[in-house]
Amino acid sequence: MRIDLHAHSTASDGTDSPAELVAAAAAAGLDVLGVTDHDTTGGWAEAEQTRPPGLTVIRGAEFSTSLPWGEHRISVHLLGYLFDPLDPAISAEQDRLREERLQRGMGIVERMTADGIPISQEQVLDIAGDAPVGRPHIGRALVQSGVLRSVDEAFASLLSSRGPYYLPKRDTDLVDAVAMIAAAGGVSVIAHPRGRGESRVLTAERIAGLAESGLRGLEVDHPDHDAAQRAELAELADRHGLIRTGSSDYHGHNKKLRLGQETTDPEQLERVIAAARDTTAPLGPVG
Repeated sequence: MRIDLHAHSTASDGTDSPAELVAAAAAAGLDVLGVTDHDTTGGWAEAEQTRPPGLTVIRGAEFSTSLPWGEHRISVHLLGYLFDPLDPAISAEQDRLREERLQRGMGIVERMTADGIPISQEQVLDIAGDAPVGRPHIGRALVQSGVLRSVDEAFASLLSSRGPYYLPKRDTDLVDAVAMIAAAGGVSVIAHPRGRGESRVLTAERIAGLAESGLRGLEVDHPDHDAAQRAELAELADRHGLIRTGSSDYHGHNKKLRLGQETTDPEQLERVIAAARDTTAPLGPVG
């Protein structure tokens, strides 16, 4: 069984519609796909309605969270699986984050246009459509306008968190998000804990504390992790009884990642399902 528990659609910053995403997953030989758009459950219905026979769709979302690090806060992405999408706390927080993303995105574009970069807020909003506005949408506008050649290039330069146009957003506290997902019947897994800035704040001691606070898993196998990081994370997960997942973090043509590039062991998926409430069971056959 081939299981990829982390993929994005046009409901957030992917380039495949939810229908295209599940079709691509089936074509890639996947048996299980996690639909985990940023701060939204907006792709679930279409993914469910168009799911090819034999493909299981695990409903999820990637929450924008952060942890304190000295006088600053460090962004940490948290995957939530099989939670109740109508839970009032999650609905309210996703609405807040959507507005936070919009204001941050429009502010970045305003800074760029003030410097003569030929993109516009209207262009970015058109690219985003109904999705929460994210930096990848600005990256696509930069490519569309001929400023840069790729979204990856945009993140390495104009959209870098160290660049002159960057603006932060007010993310959910990670510990609060873990509790929120649990209260809604879901299962929390930290995304790419060694892939980006997270490694600074997600020390072994911090992960131990998060496990005690209700964190359920770590995304061990991810394209951003090297062999040593995977071994470290697997050991930490086993030490603290955490679920170990593996995922591609597929975004369509925004990033050079393939569906099924990294996968989750079936026994680990069963642990995810067992940890969630029966009312939020996965769609389609498992096993």
